Amino acid sequence: MHPEIHLALHRTRAAELQAEAHRPATPADAPGALRTRLGWTLVELGLRLAAGPKPATAPAL
Repeated sequence: MHPEIHLALHRTRAAELQAEAHRPATPADAPGALRTRLGWTLVELGLRLAAGPKPATAPAL
């Protein structure tokens, strides 16, 4: 599989998981649905923290 295809599939799946994690809870959801979304939100936060700060860009003069 070409790296571009792998990256495109990864980005698509990541977007799907993020959309699912941020979808509002409904009463019809399974009892563990809120817990699962909270867990994925914490995983996303942890990954952002583990990635470290993005390098600052120099201001244009």
